[in-house]
Amino acid sequence: MNTQNIRNGVIGGLVGGMVFGMMMAMMGMLPMVGKLVGVPNALAGWVVHLGISAAIGASFAVIFGRSVISIGGGLVRGALYGSVWWVLGPLTLMPLMLGMGLGANWNLAAATNFLPSLMGHMIFGAVLGASYARLALGGGRRQSVATSTSRVV
Repeated sequence: MNTQNIRNGVIGGLVGGMVFGMMMAMMGMLPMVGKLVGVPNALAGWVVHLGISAAIGASFAVIFGRSVISIGGGLVRGALYGSVWWVLGPLTLMPLMLGMGLGANWNLAAATNFLPSLMGHMIFGAVLGASYARLALGGGRRQSVATSTSRVV
């Protein structure tokens, strides 16, 4: 793993985070994210959300970086990774950090209420994975060693 891959993951996470963040803003969810740092407003929520998005993007690069060999593959891995973060984020870590306790949202009623969030997390992950792949693969085109070096005649 090199720093360029992690940088690509951070950028992918920020791109996905901006898309998901706009969705969250339209639903009025950003102040709740701001509560994680004790500032329940949309601006604080936006900053916290983008910080989390960048960290998730970096972790995507570490976990999946070498296995992403196409934009489609990045998109699928990202969508699946986003669904994992739906379980880890709003169903597990967020209620824990807000003092509701571990497992407060581990029930069918809560999961059903958070289905729009699942879609948002999957879209976030898909954008993250596709963005990461595009950056890591040089715009979707992998240059072969033969075409990237000069031929000595």
